[in-house]
Amino acid sequence: MVHAAGALNTGDLDVLTFDCYGTLIDWERGLGDALEAILRPHGVEATREHLLARFAHHEERAEAGEYVIYREVLAGVADSIAVEEGVALSHQERTHLADSLPEWPPYADTVPALERLAGRYRLGILSNIDDDLFAETGRNLGVSFDPVVTAQQVGRYKPAMANFDALLERVGTAPGRLLHVAQSLFHDIAPASAMGLRTAWVDRRQGQQGGATTKSEALPDYRVASLAALANLLCD
Repeated sequence: MVHAAGALNTGDLDVLTFDCYGTLIDWERGLGDALEAILRPHGVEATREHLLARFAHHEERAEAGEYVIYREVLAGVADSIAVEEGVALSHQERTHLADSLPEWPPYADTVPALERLAGRYRLGILSNIDDDLFAETGRNLGVSFDPVVTAQQVGRYKPAMANFDALLERVGTAPGRLLHVAQSLFHDIAPASAMGLRTAWVDRRQGQQGGATTKSEALPDYRVASLAALANLLCD
């Protein structure tokens, strides 16, 4: 555990809010598998790390523009990557990322850690996702979340401050009683910190930024290597 700020007093916390995909769900595994499934039949041999990096680039641009539901973001990003690789996708291939997303697995430590944390704290979700897609994913997480705030509800995508404003309004408790937990420095840690929230970075890539997430110089208050480590910190 690395502390970027003062020691954490767990007695100060009532609510833990989580990003979902990349933090609780093995985003890069599911996304990498899905991208390869649609591109390999066209002869695309780009490495997984390259495909994830191109996904991050195109997703950031798509989410910064006029709001469209995340299903359309995923289809547009798939198209953009395919164009770069010189191939055209069928309708079924364009929709494969969204269609497969509900089956992308949680990390091995996710459900046990959430079950421990749910025994002590209220848990919430703040995710760049559509309501129906999270409803499917949520069935695999083993606990209930309140609130669940999605990009579809807000009409914006993180790192927009509007998403965090909506979260705080729905949580209905003092910001100092909340810890926001996420893997993405860009989408979550930077804007949450700018709002004065305490943050915990789940460093799933072990200090190596990149992959399917835009890089950021944001500094979290706390850093853990896994959700299991966070549960040990907050529940012991």
